[in-house]
Amino acid sequence: MCKDQNKIKVGKSIDNTEEHQIDHSKWKRRDFLQTAGLFTAGMAASLHGVPLYALGTSNLLAPLNNLETDRTLVLIQLRGGNDGLNMVVDRFNSEYYNIRPNIAITESNLWALNDKNGMPNSMNSLRPMWEEDKMKVIHNVGYPEPNYSHFRSSDIWATASDTEEYLNTGWIGRYIDQDMPAFLDAQPTIPPALQIGVQTDLIFQGPRVNLALAVSSPQEFYKLAVSGQLYDLSTLTNAPRDQELFYVRQVANSAFRYSQSISNAYNKGRNEVNYPNSNLAQQLAIVSRLIKGRLGTKVYMVYIDGFDTHADQYDNHLNLLNRISTAVSAFYQDLEAQNMGDKVLGMTFSEFGRTIYENGSAGTDHGTGAPVLMFAKGIGKGIVGTPPDLLNTDIYGDPAYGTDFRDIYASVLQNWFGMPKDVSDFVIGKDRLPIDGLVPTKNPPIGSEEFGALLGHKISDKNPDVLQIHFSLLQEGPVIIEVLDKSGQVLRPLINEFRNKGSHTLEINTKNYVLRPGEYQYRMKVGGKIYQRPLLIN
Repeated sequence: MCKDQNKIKVGKSIDNTEEHQIDHSKWKRRDFLQTAGLFTAGMAASLHGVPLYALGTSNLLAPLNNLETDRTLVLIQLRGGNDGLNMVVDRFNSEYYNIRPNIAITESNLWALNDKNGMPNSMNSLRPMWEEDKMKVIHNVGYPEPNYSHFRSSDIWATASDTEEYLNTGWIGRYIDQDMPAFLDAQPTIPPALQIGVQTDLIFQGPRVNLALAVSSPQEFYKLAVSGQLYDLSTLTNAPRDQELFYVRQVANSAFRYSQSISNAYNKGRNEVNYPNSNLAQQLAIVSRLIKGRLGTKVYMVYIDGFDTHADQYDNHLNLLNRISTAVSAFYQDLEAQNMGDKVLGMTFSEFGRTIYENGSAGTDHGTGAPVLMFAKGIGKGIVGTPPDLLNTDIYGDPAYGTDFRDIYASVLQNWFGMPKDVSDFVIGKDRLPIDGLVPTKNPPIGSEEFGALLGHKISDKNPDVLQIHFSLLQEGPVIIEVLDKSGQVLRPLINEFRNKGSHTLEINTKNYVLRPGEYQYRMKVGGKIYQRPLLIN
């Protein structure tokens, strides 16, 4: 190993006190500001005391709404920087034991993934999933020129950027602006994504506003929704002040409707196994119940804190790994009770790994690569890549990463969700390629009418001046229908109101709307999507 003890990268070690504390203060201050923003801009729901944030206008994975609605992604964030060497152990590697005399996991304390790799016995709850082909391990995941700051490296993982590239949108968030152009006009009544945790993550940030909306519980949300206490938008003018008020009221209306959907799904679903009494397990219990209740949300994010193990790592880290394994095991057992384990892809990630050598406080400092674990029924059993090379390191004593995290993102987008490659390229870069066989492949979808459809139009048989526009809604929600001229400019708003799920017919008198003979278009906005057809009036 070619570590130079004089080469310590800024912010890497807790001994580098000033830089390390500055980074932590930034990290914690951002958490506070983002959490505070949730309660000043909106309201946060909770289930069994666990905060749950509906990410409304954060631009979240909208094209996934085009896809088959039975596939879901659950992101499990390991906050603080997970020690990969002690999570997936390179068995019989003498260098591992040489550089970690106090914190290495011995062979007697491991269960075998295969002849070369093992996991601590504290993660034994995952063993049945491994043996039943429901789990994969990706070694040494990272990125070029790693950054050792919690704050910055978290942003890099969230935005899928290069180290020196600063983006203000998340890799998931970049979708909705492209695929949901009518999101602010006609918001869906289910949240495109849900995060359970203490902050709204940059991973979900789009080019427009990020907002969490809630009250004390989904049940309370439901009461507000059905009570009719929704804000009237029809009396507002085009004046700037009214337009600001329009947006605020529209967001509030959406909050109530999100709550109704969440409450309906939560009450419809049920947990069918006993979950451990840990924060992560309780988060996953909520997610399972919402999935089983057919909420329709495509992406969930949960978290577990405590991985910044600079001191006294051994027992603390094993306890964290135990919480992950028991929570994930219960989650998939619960899903399997409804034969849904093959529809939900779980994926762990952390902002970076830890140093390969232990420090003087029986811990580890900020490092580079770390494993990613993936779970799903039918995903197969396998290990991708190779463990870190502990002998050939950089000047800071860190091995090179093996798999770029953005290739995993490409695998999720293109193979799990069936995203077209050009869309994936737009989000995470053209050089990123899916990893063969990592996840079960889904063919690209055909059509995108899961929110609604314009079914066509005709002149009424009873009155030649009455135009009938037929449309259907697959989800209840606000609907806007308007008439445009040939160039696409809006001429006449026809409706802007909340409609229930089902088939509808809108009748308008063309004379009353001053629609003279000619070529027009009519457009429906619903669920953030836009549907448009040509219209000829004779």
